[in-house]
Amino acid sequence: MAVVRHDWTQEEISEIYHTPLLDLIYRAASIHRENKDYAEVQISSLISIKTGGCPEDCAYCPQAARYNTGVDVHAIMPKEEVIAVAERAKAGGASRLCMGAAWREVRDNRDFDKVIDMVKAVNSLDMEVCCTLGMLTEAQAQRLADAGLYAYNHNLDTSEDDYKRIITTRSYDDRLKTLEHVRKAKISVCSGGIIGLGETTADRISMLKTLSNLPQHPESVPINALVPVKGTPLADQPRVSIWDMVRMIATTRIIMPKTVVRLSAGRTEMSTVEQAFCFMAGANSIFAGEKLLTTPNPSFDEDMAMFELLGLTPRKAFKNGRPEIKEIKEMSINEVI
Repeated sequence: MAVVRHDWTQEEISEIYHTPLLDLIYRAASIHRENKDYAEVQISSLISIKTGGCPEDCAYCPQAARYNTGVDVHAIMPKEEVIAVAERAKAGGASRLCMGAAWREVRDNRDFDKVIDMVKAVNSLDMEVCCTLGMLTEAQAQRLADAGLYAYNHNLDTSEDDYKRIITTRSYDDRLKTLEHVRKAKISVCSGGIIGLGETTADRISMLKTLSNLPQHPESVPINALVPVKGTPLADQPRVSIWDMVRMIATTRIIMPKTVVRLSAGRTEMSTVEQAFCFMAGANSIFAGEKLLTTPNPSFDEDMAMFELLGLTPRKAFKNGRPEIKEIKEMSINEVI
């Protein structure tokens, strides 16, 4: 059984990353089988509950207001529409709904109140609820926890050294502080990064070092391949090699053996064979549904056909326990919906 460590060095992770590919996949697959049901894959669906108009300057993001990417700005979705999307996602096989808002940080206003209501409503459908809303204060994280939020996504994106090349409107420490607030509120942490931003291999390894040396490993680590969007500064970046994705997933599986490793953005460009290598290397989560916020993604039907072919099974919701809704102890079905 692999030992969970929080003291990985850059050199140790680099040695793992650069292991001959077949040996790396074999090692990661062996660790995956020791620590997880290797055929079980957690399926999430991601929706944008507030789209566009973000004041940040993330160089990869089509929702940044300063870039002309053709993304229309939409105010926060009505709760009824979110529930309808959640029900379709659940019918398609998803056990988790992740709600994303194009905010720099959460503000204590009516929109946040609406998000709290959405969290309670989706939770009532027996689905895990995840949010990605930007930076959080400690009090805001606790309020989400009290509403029954299962997980919070806040990616590091790249290494600390490379970060300012990609984003200047918030710091790396801001990202880590939000993760601290999420952890303190006992919400499951989801944090990973993007490859294909023009980073070096050392940057990728450094990002994994930061994640693996947190006091507690993230319960979920998404590995995204950049989807270049016209109008963003990274629009002309070349597609990431599938073998780079496999190396990142395998290395993540080895150094964080009990973490759920999510094969995230970029799957549309991958064949079933390429995705199979990712699952073999230790990926055990995907986003399903036709969109990831504003970029294309394989449909539920395509993914279910792939699952059948590869012998994979969807993971059930709340396998590790269900959060308690503390903000309102008793709610009628009308109050929830």
